[in-house]
Amino acid sequence: MSTSPKTTAAQDDNPLANIILNVLAPVLILSYCSKDGESFWHLGPYSAMALAIAIPIAYGIWHFVRHKKFNIFSAVGFGNVLLTGAISIYLYASDDPEVRKNAPLLFGIKEAVQPLILGSLFLITAKSASPLFNTFIYNDGIFDQSRINKAVKENEKQSELGQLLWSSTKLFFGSFCLSAVMNLGLAFYFLGDLDPAAENWKELYNSDVAKITGWGFLVIGLPLLVVGGFILSRLIKGLKELTGLETDRILQAR
Repeated sequence: MSTSPKTTAAQDDNPLANIILNVLAPVLILSYCSKDGESFWHLGPYSAMALAIAIPIAYGIWHFVRHKKFNIFSAVGFGNVLLTGAISIYLYASDDPEVRKNAPLLFGIKEAVQPLILGSLFLITAKSASPLFNTFIYNDGIFDQSRINKAVKENEKQSELGQLLWSSTKLFFGSFCLSAVMNLGLAFYFLGDLDPAAENWKELYNSDVAKITGWGFLVIGLPLLVVGGFILSRLIKGLKELTGLETDRILQAR
């Protein structure tokens, strides 16, 4: 029996595994293992940071080797993890409080760059043969594209369809920009009051990085969810006007 594309996609990308290994595990490790203590899980700030970074890197490599599939979102996340390690090593290596004062700015820039890169890719690929917007929202798994394209062609509304998809892409990019600003704010909120001269600075830094990682997942996800729902509703309304079809004929049957 053949495997359907939807089943294959579900096997290739497991959202629960992504959340656990890329977000939850690093947050828990940085929060509870960064202390130098007697308990066996107290690994110290260096080992805790190394382990928290190693898990998502190992998962990303395993996913690529197993599925032989390049995922731009995974690639950006992989780069984000490496930057986290590079910034942490730079800050760890210095005992100068003036250098450590740069932690909010360095981490904030790093956190803001990730959603900006992702959002920019939607704009860059909009005019290509495989727009990211079509892959994630306007795809044949949600919309009956053959029926839509046929009706649009019959109504001679091809240019209007292109304008609708382009404006939706720009709205989606806007949600990434909002996430970037919020991520920058998170970094300054959690790291801004960190005493650079504190004896346990590395432990406190790891704890704050854990908070940024956890809250950052929500900060990126929530705007995308809200804006994505708005875009989907707007897209359906626009397609109904262009095609003259009802919603149940625009969307794929469930």
